[in-house]
Amino acid sequence: MNTRHFLKAVAGAAALAAAGIASAQSPYPSQTIKLVVPFAPGGSTDIAARLIAEYGGRELGQAIVVENKGGAGGSLGMEFVAKSRPDGYTLGMATVSTHGANPAVYGSKLKYDPVKDFLPITNVATTPSVFAVNPNKVSAKTMKDFVAQAKAAPERFSFGTPGTGSLGHANIEHFMALAQIKLLHVPYKGGGQAMNDALAGQVDAITDNLPSALPHIKGGKLRALAVLSEKRSPALPDVPTYGELGFPQMGGGGWFGVVAPAGTPPEVVARLNAAFHKAMKNPEFIKKIDELGATLIPTTPAEFGKQIQQAMDRYQRVSQMANIKVD
Repeated sequence: MNTRHFLKAVAGAAALAAAGIASAQSPYPSQTIKLVVPFAPGGSTDIAARLIAEYGGRELGQAIVVENKGGAGGSLGMEFVAKSRPDGYTLGMATVSTHGANPAVYGSKLKYDPVKDFLPITNVATTPSVFAVNPNKVSAKTMKDFVAQAKAAPERFSFGTPGTGSLGHANIEHFMALAQIKLLHVPYKGGGQAMNDALAGQVDAITDNLPSALPHIKGGKLRALAVLSEKRSPALPDVPTYGELGFPQMGGGGWFGVVAPAGTPPEVVARLNAAFHKAMKNPEFIKKIDELGATLIPTTPAEFGKQIQQAMDRYQRVSQMANIKVD
């Protein structure tokens, strides 16, 4: 290599190095952010994620792209997030399934630690879940009638969930134990797929979060028999809670929140928390959440961490009581 070529190469290397330093020092975020939804498209987690991506991206001045990675009750997507580079450019939508039910049901088989492998950023919304039946397949118009029919014919009725070990699975196993009935569980790779089969009559019933089930209930394609929440949903004022039906042990509804891989810089977590909280104050965002039958619950990272721990403790008890384990 002659001197002229050598100097040109050195200059090029220096320019690349300078660009790398400038990139490293660029204010966050300087590129597109990926928000992983650990379920198939169409479910409530997906709906909430797309809202936070749209409005949160506006506040950050950077696009947030939703990527669905469904399977194993949400655990495959969360495993992907846990193993991602902790730079703030891969985030995950955590739910009571991924950070409560899955750890209890999968135990040591779970390939991520819901506490050690993540940093909470903020919870976003809480929503009731609803147990609904296909009116063309099930004649029961109340949960009392449904329980009576189920007791008379064990495993006659099937129910779809977003997957084995998911929140929906754990909740209905819990209900079956309390009501002393036996239904046939049909797991899917996400709430959207389960809903499609419930609407088509491939399964008799479904337990799903209210946002994704509500349009079908209002359209008469599903009949709601019970909601899992502390009080009746304003969106379904005539549908009783499990507590009203004599099953207060069922507790309350689920939530959706944003987490990052462990090791993400604290200043990035703070930036995301502030941006998402500002997004959740947008009147358009609030209106859309209300229309879904959900309630906004913005939190600090520490508060969200406590909620995650509470979910883990609760579903550990549920798993033991209903004997729910994935072999």
